[in-house]
Amino acid sequence: MHTFAVARAVHGIEPLVATEIRRSRLGVVRGVRHREVWFEASAGADLLGLRTADDVLLAAAVVDGIGHGRSALRRLALAARAVDVRSLVDSGNGVEVSASFVGRRNYTRFEIEDAVGAELARRLRLPYHSRRDGARPPRDAMAWRVTIEGERALIALRAADRPLHRRAYKTASIRGTLHPPVAAAMAALARLGSVGTVLDPCCGAGTTLIEAQASAPGARLLGFDHDPAALRAASANARAGADGGAAFRWGVADGGRIPVAGGSVDRVLVNPPWGRQVPPRGLLARDLGPLWREVRRVLAGDGLVVALVHDGIPHGFALEEAVRVSLSGRHPVIAVLRKEAGRVRR
Repeated sequence: MHTFAVARAVHGIEPLVATEIRRSRLGVVRGVRHREVWFEASAGADLLGLRTADDVLLAAAVVDGIGHGRSALRRLALAARAVDVRSLVDSGNGVEVSASFVGRRNYTRFEIEDAVGAELARRLRLPYHSRRDGARPPRDAMAWRVTIEGERALIALRAADRPLHRRAYKTASIRGTLHPPVAAAMAALARLGSVGTVLDPCCGAGTTLIEAQASAPGARLLGFDHDPAALRAASANARAGADGGAAFRWGVADGGRIPVAGGSVDRVLVNPPWGRQVPPRGLLARDLGPLWREVRRVLAGDGLVVALVHDGIPHGFALEEAVRVSLSGRHPVIAVLRKEAGRVRR
């Protein structure tokens, strides 16, 4: 028996989510939409193990003919009324709904939520908790989502008690910390396999390296940062992970002077400071040139760099692959880079 499921994702990495579903044999991908991958989940598949997905939902209804006019609200309410709730557990402190749509509509997300939520709550004989006026539903409420793209809507129930992007290991955080599914996407693009050493010279709270460990459990993982508070957060998060942090080595260092021997690193995963939430410091205060020169120095000849870049491809590297993503209102690129031959100007 197959379950129709939907993986939610950061816009831009939907193809990587689809690839993870296929490679992990979680199911058969049936379609890709804005921030969604629709798939038939295999029986017994561990859907909560998806690392590149923000969340995973169990589809309850797919509704066609959802136009831009307000009659769509009635159509959605009727679809919610027809949802088969017999297989659902009538538990939790009520029902909450979160809605989103692509493009302009003559109704708001709150009107969608209330139209669907009221019907679901009635069917389940549970109270409905609206998000209007900034209200926050109780944490143990059943979490439903409604998404609309074109004229097709999805009504779905969250498969877990919290979104997948809220990692259990993330016990400490700092400003500018990287979204875990994006870090997982970077690790996937790095083709870690059986590599020996993975470096993050601007590691922050350690998210990138912790996600990398899931793909390269035998690797040596090196994390450096200019900020001791960031390293304390990284160490705490790593200790909360699967191996208690044994594979990681953390150290205070300037990104423009990485304390690693030349040519000794197989993969570099890095989200450089780009000045919006975390200002560059030390040797990087004026520009990121020193960082890229150091990354090039420590990288092995056949090594790869996977970087989240905002200002173009750095000098001295050749672009192998690029994935544009949407983060915090910006559109950086996850760039897969190799060293170019020859000297780099300083």
